[in-house]
Amino acid sequence: METTTDAADPCVRMWSPACQAVALLLGPYAEVVLHDAARDRVLAIWNPMTTRAPGDPSLLGELDQLEASAHDVYGPYEKLLADGRRLSSVSAVLRTPDGQPSAVLCVNLDRSPLEQAAALLAGFAAPTEARPEAMFEQDWTERVHQIIGAFVRARGRPVERLGRDDRLAVLTELDQAGVFAVRRAVPVVARALQASRSTVYALLAELKQQRSES
Repeated sequence: METTTDAADPCVRMWSPACQAVALLLGPYAEVVLHDAARDRVLAIWNPMTTRAPGDPSLLGELDQLEASAHDVYGPYEKLLADGRRLSSVSAVLRTPDGQPSAVLCVNLDRSPLEQAAALLAGFAAPTEARPEAMFEQDWTERVHQIIGAFVRARGRPVERLGRDDRLAVLTELDQAGVFAVRRAVPVVARALQASRSTVYALLAELKQQRSES
């Protein structure tokens, strides 16, 4: 971890452990900067992202004009580096026991890794081409998973949380798709629904009775 500090300054000696802890936790993606509030200059930088160094002007502006309701913590707000990287930044005013600003701690988090990860995930989530149905026409187990999976996604809850009415509904869809005309379909359906075979047989019997009464 690269660090440049004015080690002789009392603010640096006081706040250095906290600054270093943040830099170690978020590094190498976060720059931590400690500013002298009274003299408006940089005191120390951990994981520097620019060429500024201790002694350079901080250019913080007037602290007494900041929004009082923020309770001395401001952000996250966005900053932009010259190379195009976007930062999420937070600034905290550190005060003396009598309430006077002594230092300002700024944490600048490089959002590039997060944006790259988001782009990667979005790529995996991109729409896919229609599957070649001819390849799956004879695969009735694939049809079972397709029907149950679509049902679960439509209901918005996992298969193990499907209630009795839900199971009756999905078994109706499977029956209409001709799944139960296949020998030994019930064990496959039971596993997919995370139910016992006896439960599936009982529900199928109930469906049969409902059809006979209608």
